[in-house]
This record gives sequence, structure tokens and C-alpha cells, in this order.
Amino acid sequence: MNVAAFTMFLGIVLVTLLITYWASKRTGNASEFYTAGSGLTGWQNGLAIAGDYMSAASFLGIAGSIALAGFDGFFYSIGFLVAYLVVLYLVAEPLRNLGKYTLADMLAARFDTKKIRGFAAFNTLSISIFYMIAQLVGAGALIKLLLGIEYTTSVLIVGTLMTVYVIFGGMHATSWVQIVKALLLMAGTFIISVIVLAKFNFSIPYMFEYMSTATPLKETFLNPGVKYTEGLDTLSLTMGLVLGTAGLPHILVRFFTVKDAKAARSSVVVATWIIGAFYVMTIFLGFGAAAFVGTTDIVSANAAGNMAAPLLAQALGGNMLFAFVSAVAFATILAVVAGLVLTGASAFAHDFYNEILRKGKAGEKEQVKMARYASIGVSVISILLALVAQNLNVAFLVSLAFAVAASANLPVILYTIYWKKFNTNGAISAMVVGLISSVGLVIISPNVFSPDGSAILTGEALFPLTTPGLVSIPLGFIAGYLGTILSRQKVDEAKFDEILVKSNTGMDTIHR
Repeated sequence: MNVAAFTMFLGIVLVTLLITYWASKRTGNASEFYTAGSGLTGWQNGLAIAGDYMSAASFLGIAGSIALAGFDGFFYSIGFLVAYLVVLYLVAEPLRNLGKYTLADMLAARFDTKKIRGFAAFNTLSISIFYMIAQLVGAGALIKLLLGIEYTTSVLIVGTLMTVYVIFGGMHATSWVQIVKALLLMAGTFIISVIVLAKFNFSIPYMFEYMSTATPLKETFLNPGVKYTEGLDTLSLTMGLVLGTAGLPHILVRFFTVKDAKAARSSVVVATWIIGAFYVMTIFLGFGAAAFVGTTDIVSANAAGNMAAPLLAQALGGNMLFAFVSAVAFATILAVVAGLVLTGASAFAHDFYNEILRKGKAGEKEQVKMARYASIGVSVISILLALVAQNLNVAFLVSLAFAVAASANLPVILYTIYWKKFNTNGAISAMVVGLISSVGLVIISPNVFSPDGSAILTGEALFPLTTPGLVSIPLGFIAGYLGTILSRQKVDEAKFDEILVKSNTGMDTIHR
């Protein structure tokens, strides 16, 4: 066991538990539990968004993908970053102006029906669990490598901690854990990047020249086509990454933690700068791991390449840097899974329990109590699923969650805000078809079936692409359109006018 790493792990856990204890003193009602009382500033929320977004997929998965596949691994970095332009220009302000606690609240501002709220909450739970599996897989691999603890035990440790954060601290604890994690992650990534650059005499051209012969891929390492040999597969992946962020529930609910749309917009700008700088540095992580760790050692530690960044830290800075980077990766996972658990629990407690079952009559304490029970349930389901997915790359797992979010949530969000004729039938159609098509195509894809048994099951895949976005995202939009125009349901155009004004100004009524 690495004593230094174990000490830093304990330090991270202690700091986050102290934050949770502090936050528990400020979490007395539903608003504080779900959205930290909308009391975060723009820069605080921007850091928290960055902390939420720079997940195990970003730090562990992308570094491993670049190290093993070169240019193709960088598709993830490009897609994740460009996605924030969609969030900034189309979603952030309208969502903050129309919503309260959850995505379903925003949709209910126009369609005040239980069906809409129920389907939106179910999609939120599904996407949150899908995303959380990736984080837990990364956590299990990391702790197993560092401390020699079995994968199953590692996942249970992280699952227990993330549940404690949410149950006792709510959004206050989750936000500040994410802020601390974002600062630590940027610091760790910057240190490694500088060391890698120093190895190449601070010459980026020399680094690229060196990498053209440093790996078994030779010149192809710097060219597309190593991992994604089919153009349609690459397009499908990119569509999911670019459009998925605007439909990710755990990112969208962060806009409810600020007081107004202006703060929501500024938080996106802050997050975009931080995230942009981080993804540029993933190039140095991936190149450095390929050059100074080597493909063989990366794959032997974890077949999907998830341990490339910690191994690079060990190769460059010995056990102390290895311990620090591993502890930061651990903090990264804890912060993200806490946000995911809270998002899923909020959807169940606020949308299912309070608004549907209790018809909006549940008291503040009753809602918080139910949200805490839901947190336990979401955690248990995610842990069980993560136990069977340990050999999949975490960046890839997250890309699937993005595709589901882009297919099931984004169409209904955009139609609700911008299309006057959109109605309840269209909204339900978009959410149902988007969710079923994206998840269904994943189940029959090469990720699940492969002739040689390298996937989860042995057999021929019925769907040829590794990500479903190219098909499922258009299906979500088409279903919303057809569900609307083929329905005889009348549209309340005055309600849309009210929504249009409120989404852009925050005002509830039109002043004549």
C-alpha cells in the first residue's frame, strides 16, 4: 500500500466530510437541499459547474483515450468543450428563468401536467444513473491500483461516501465539494502538464514530432481513424458530446443555484474558460502517458486506459506526485457522483413524490426526508450496475450518457422554449422515443455484443455504431414534431407568449 497516497486519500475524505458537516447546518428546507437556496454567485457556480463537468471521464478516461488512440481520443475533449456554446446560447438563461428545482419544473411552467413531470423525472433518473456508473467504474479502478483494495470494495466505499454527502449536506455540500475539487484538479493537471512540457524542452512542435514515432501506432497516432474508423461512428459520437451537455440533468440543475439569469450566464462563461483550459491540458496528459509510461503498462494497469494519468504522475514525479494526483482523481469522482445522486434524488422527491403523489402538498421537512431516502436508492442501483461494467472506458461510458441526454431531454427543452405549437403529446413523444431509442440502440450495439466476447456478451451486434446519437437524437426531435402535429390537442398560445417573455426576461407577466 502506498502510505502517502493513503494519507492524501484520508485528507480528501476528511476535508469533504468537514464541508458536509458545515453544509448540514445550512440545510434546513427543500430550497437549501435542492438548490443551496439559490445563494451561489456566478463565479462560485462556474467553478462548481466545472467541478461537476470535469469528471472521471475527463481526467482518467480522456487521458487514457489519447494515450492509447492518439487523435481519436481528443474527440472527447473537443466535444465536451464545444457543448458549452449550446448551453450558453440556447439553454442557461431560459432554464433559470422558468425553473425552480428540477428540469421538470421548467417544462411544467408551460405544460402543467403530471405526465410531463413524471416522464421528465424518469429521464433525469435514468441519465443520472447512466452517468454515475462511469464515475464509479473509475473510482473502483483507481483505488484498486493505488491501495490494492478489490474493485467491489472500492465501489462500495465511494458509494457510501457520496450518499453521506447528499443525505446530510444537500446542494450546499455538493457545490463546495465540487469547487474544492475543481481547484485541486486544475492544480494537479497544470503541474503534470508543465513537467511533460519540460521533458520536451517546452517545445510543442518537438513534442508532436517526438510522438509521431514514440508509440506502436507511429505516425497514425497523430491522425484520426485509429479508434473511430467509420466516419458515421465519429459523427455519432460528436453529436452526442456537443448536444448532450444541454440535456444533462446534473448540469442543468446548477443554474437553479444562482439568484437570476445574469448569474446563470456568468457562471457558464466562468465554467467554459476553466473547462477549456483543462481540456487543452489533456493533450499533455495523454501524450505524456504514451511517451513516458507506454501502452503496455497503461493497458496492464487497466485495459480501458483509465489509469494513464496517475501512472504518468508516478513516472514523472514519483510516489508523492502519484499520491497527489490519485487523491485528486478520487476527489473528482466523489464530487461528481454526489451531484448525480442529488440530481436523481431531487427528481424523485420533488417531481414524483411531492408533485405527483402528494399533489404539491408535501411539507419542507417531508420533501427533504424523502430526498434522503431517494439518495440511498439511487446510490444502491448505481453501485450494482457499476459492478458489471468495470472493463469499459469511463470516457466512453459518459459519452453514452451524453447521447441519452441529447436524445431524450434536449428536444423537449428546445421545443418548450422556442416552438409555439408544441404541445403535451409532442413533449411526451420526444422524451419517450429519445430515451428508448438511445438506450435500446446501446443495448444492441458493439458495446454489448461482439463476436470475440470482448464486450459484455458474445454475438453479432444488430446496430453497427458504438454510440447511438446519430440516430437517436434526430428521432427525439422527429418524435416531438410528429407527436405535436398529429395531435388534435389545442395549444394555449397565450401561455407560450407568457413563457417566451419569462424565459427571456424573468418576468411572470406581459406588461401592456
